[in-house]
Amino acid sequence: MSEKVRNMFADIADDYDRINSILSFGIHNAWRKRTVLESDAKPGDRVLDCATGTGDLALEFKRTVGHEGYVLGTDFCKEMIEHAPGKAEGKKLVVEFEVADAMDLPYDDNSFDVASIAFGIRNVDAPVTCLKEMARVVKPGGRVVVLEFGQPKGVLKMPYELYSRHVMPAIGGWISGNRDAYKYLPETSAKFPAGDKFIELMKKAKSFGKSRAVELTGGIAFVYIGTVKEN
Repeated sequence: MSEKVRNMFADIADDYDRINSILSFGIHNAWRKRTVLESDAKPGDRVLDCATGTGDLALEFKRTVGHEGYVLGTDFCKEMIEHAPGKAEGKKLVVEFEVADAMDLPYDDNSFDVASIAFGIRNVDAPVTCLKEMARVVKPGGRVVVLEFGQPKGVLKMPYELYSRHVMPAIGGWISGNRDAYKYLPETSAKFPAGDKFIELMKKAKSFGKSRAVELTGGIAFVYIGTVKEN
């Protein structure tokens, strides 16, 4: 699965940002701001952003931790992360970027105050392993934050399902030339554990003293926050 996913993201990397903004009507930017807010990141903190893609969440964290803080964005897809340094430079933000696998992070234990992943954990082969790795590199008392799609209920359920099943593949496929990628993304979102079910995954990791979920936009997305256990 990992190689298939890597190749898929490599194929759509050049159009990824533009399509994201169109398909989400720009609301993904507000979700990232909320993720940083819920992380309790503060000036001077060290942050690791896994599956950073083109770097948007890493840049949002850098605005919060400031010049005295440090942000490292990683992704296992070289073609995606190649877009990130230019974006950081254009916004006059100093962020480092490296190719790395979120399930096998090449960083020491207790190296960061916060580790994050946005719209990436459903694409790894073993989400619990990923959570354990992210917690490993975070200091005790630090936070692991996950931004991921959910499955809205109530009045949003049917319109969202129709939009994700039909409109997203049509528009994403037309712009990127890869319709399968924009079928894969909503299909995996529809199946991936959300809300309390994702909190159960966090409990299975046995890395967090406490964890909680914050619902966004009627359940279209969630932020999950785990506080790493004290030694």
